[in-house]
Amino acid sequence: MRWSVLSTRKWRAANTRRRTAGLGLVVGAILALAGSAAAQSGGVEVRDAWARATPGGAEIGAAYLTIVAPQGDRLTAVSTPAAKEAELHTMSMEGGVMKMRPLDGLDIPAGQPVTLKPGGNHIMLLGLTQPLREGQTFALTLSFDKAGRQQIVVPVEKAGAMAPPGAAGGNAAPSAR
Repeated sequence: MRWSVLSTRKWRAANTRRRTAGLGLVVGAILALAGSAAAQSGGVEVRDAWARATPGGAEIGAAYLTIVAPQGDRLTAVSTPAAKEAELHTMSMEGGVMKMRPLDGLDIPAGQPVTLKPGGNHIMLLGLTQPLREGQTFALTLSFDKAGRQQIVVPVEKAGAMAPPGAAGGNAAPSAR
């Protein structure tokens, strides 16, 4: 009888060690995946997103924002359900003429804010599904080389605004967001 009690105790102890080791492997795998996801997101921060309201029949709009990445990255694509197409664009003056061109991507240097703004780099919204109306919002997905996809919400400001509310040079009163 004593032998069977010892055998049972040994079996329980061995079984407990196996379960603890198995749990450790599961926890380790979860932590590794979480670390991988955090590293893949790259800590890209998108802030001060906004767009201008458009007139009723307009099929084109624009969105603006600031991106900061602690490690260098590249914005490669944008998309939104608010338009048939969304593209990265740049504007420049050439011979006294303002020219706009699509961009293949936009480099985000490590630790340096990159601001998309009127008269410079911006996101063109082509084939709007409906007018952009002040006070509304729409979803915008940004695709980065390292950080992957990041979806944000873009508030629509008044027509003619030059910056989001509360920003230096903004046309609207600061709002709590």
